[in-house]
Amino acid sequence: MKSSRSFALLFITGLVPTFFLQCGNKPDATPETGYTHADSVTEVFLMLQDSLHDTWSMMLSDDNEKIKAMKSLVHELKIGTQFTPEKLASLEERIDQLAKIRYTPKTMSNVDVVEEYDFASNSLITELISMAESLSSFSYNTTIQKLVEQIRSADLRVENYRADYDSIASAYNRFIEKHASSIKEVTENDTIVQKALFSEE
Repeated sequence: MKSSRSFALLFITGLVPTFFLQCGNKPDATPETGYTHADSVTEVFLMLQDSLHDTWSMMLSDDNEKIKAMKSLVHELKIGTQFTPEKLASLEERIDQLAKIRYTPKTMSNVDVVEEYDFASNSLITELISMAESLSSFSYNTTIQKLVEQIRSADLRVENYRADYDSIASAYNRFIEKHASSIKEVTENDTIVQKALFSEE
């Protein structure tokens, strides 16, 4: 996982800028190799798409891990008698709702979708951890301690992958803007659109 993330970032900071510099005024073909400008555009375009897909997948994997840890924590809270069954059932319903309202690469273009999910997720994290830490058994209950740490760690990794995704998406957007005609020619797709970002540039 770390190696894929490192590759993506090295790719952005190295390969794409180099391509921009070297391919600005290249002839259509290099006689020695037959490697064309269109080939270069296609290669970089596909690598950017792969990097976006891989980073998104890793981000979702960590987000799913966070949700799974939340569910496990609620299960542990049921063992005691400090919280009512109604309260815990309500938390379970809210956790189940997260997957239903989570953003996608398309829906995240609507900032309200991302903000709604983040508010729901952050509210649950804050409430669940507060409840867990209020338990008299928290200081020695290693199972609950580990679940709290899993939630925090997974949530932090999601934020890191969001930043990585934005970096790759920004490079992708610049690339398709600069090479729009070539990309449309090699992909036979007239609807290549820019990717939405989590943060405003």
